[in-house]
Amino acid sequence: MRFGRVPLAEAGGAILAHSQRVADGVLRKGRTLKSEDLAAMADAGLDEVTVARPGPEDVAEDEAAAALAAAVAGEGVRAGEADTGRANLFAEAAGLLRVDATAVNRLNAVDPALTLATLSPFCRVAPGRMVGTVKIMPFATPRARLEAALASVGTPPLTVARWRLSRVAAISTLLPTLKASVVEKTLGVFAGRLEGAGATIASDRRVAHVTEAVAAALAEADEAEAIVVFAASAVVDQDDVIPTAIRAAGGRVVRFGMPVDPGNLLVLGELGGRPVVGAPGCARSPKENGFDFVLDRCLAGIPVGADDIAAMGVGGLLTETAARPRPRRGVVGPATRPAALVLAAGRSTRMGANKLVEEVGGVPMVRRVVGAALASRAAPVVVVTGHEPERVHDAIEGLDVAFVHNAQHADGLSTSLRAGLAALPAEADAALVLLGDMPLVTGADCDAVLAVLSPPDVLIAIATAEGARGNPVAWSRALFPELMATEGDAGGRALLSRYADQLASVEIGAAARLDADTPAALADVRRHRGA
Repeated sequence: MRFGRVPLAEAGGAILAHSQRVADGVLRKGRTLKSEDLAAMADAGLDEVTVARPGPEDVAEDEAAAALAAAVAGEGVRAGEADTGRANLFAEAAGLLRVDATAVNRLNAVDPALTLATLSPFCRVAPGRMVGTVKIMPFATPRARLEAALASVGTPPLTVARWRLSRVAAISTLLPTLKASVVEKTLGVFAGRLEGAGATIASDRRVAHVTEAVAAALAEADEAEAIVVFAASAVVDQDDVIPTAIRAAGGRVVRFGMPVDPGNLLVLGELGGRPVVGAPGCARSPKENGFDFVLDRCLAGIPVGADDIAAMGVGGLLTETAARPRPRRGVVGPATRPAALVLAAGRSTRMGANKLVEEVGGVPMVRRVVGAALASRAAPVVVVTGHEPERVHDAIEGLDVAFVHNAQHADGLSTSLRAGLAALPAEADAALVLLGDMPLVTGADCDAVLAVLSPPDVLIAIATAEGARGNPVAWSRALFPELMATEGDAGGRALLSRYADQLASVEIGAAARLDADTPAALADVRRHRGA
């Protein structure tokens, strides 16, 4: 293909390389130029134009893209119609995308102008989802290069492994320290994972965390095509309860441990030709972890062996979290130098006026909240202002606090959290976060929450009202980087799920949930306060 600038008089029949504006609009690139196009460009003051002129051995971009797309689309994948040198590839069924990376790399090495891009291997796909795209660099390609690319493909490298398994048994082991609510929540999260693959929990067995009970439950789970065991205590050795129970039931342990984080402590076994997965603790969270890597392949009927798990390390670091770096070293035990943050930056849009200076029992509510923080063992107390900072300052006048102003307060609570954390002294090993519109919290409530914060076992302590989560919340310094990375109004909410195993609840009653953010809510707070 010849490419370059030519006089308009020589451009007829060539392909326009760059879009050109003319009196009646725009001539788009890729257009085969006709006499009227040349006339329009001449009227626009052009005397030259950049064009491409394919040779006799060149294949037009759409023809080449269609040929390549057809060659790489395997079972469960269809190629869309080629246009402007691009042909997209779509999943025809729900399942896992399988990608032969070697074949894709081999094709892409033939010629930089012939490209195939795909989604990551083993990602979940639904019918109609785009899984890859072929692009031919404008506007044609030599036939010999196209044929070389086609020859490099071999077996189509893109296929969709349809979901195969639909019945999965769940076995939960129990210890006195494991709350029933944790088991229920875990099974709910697990059911959600299965639902996305068209599978269900075929049976729910809950047994003591001892080898004999687990082995018996495994042997009884003959109604399922796969078995998942959620252990009350993490597996730490090949001879721990779960792997020993798999062997005792007549199965074998394929591998203990995987190079995916979170997910290291996974056990993979086999019993009667069915996969048995000893789930790591992170499987209790809906966040992606190593458990998903193995579960999805099992559900799609893809064999998973020890070598397959060993190969999951590249791309296996899924999230940077505070629970993993040297968890048995560093700060251990209750937080000894907690600071307090009072978030008082909101615009009070639901109240219609600045709620923080509204009085409860004759005292501005933000002053009550700051007073509770000062009455606790947390020090210093930092107040984050935003909307109408002068009025908040006036309401707290005379109290021993530090102020930090959040100029971005309109962008959500997370910005105030970020500003407050950045203002804490380096020696603070925890932050007690209070909301300025919750005036029924007391200093004793604050200390009760701080008392249970004990890294690395408890990284978050949260106040509750009849079991419902509320405020204040105490956070270990280990989580400050992740808290500062949150966005919007969610604050640290996402971390509550991520660190479910390092979270403790502290019942303080109605004060944990009563926030005065509307006139009706303020009236309710005053009734509870008796003022």
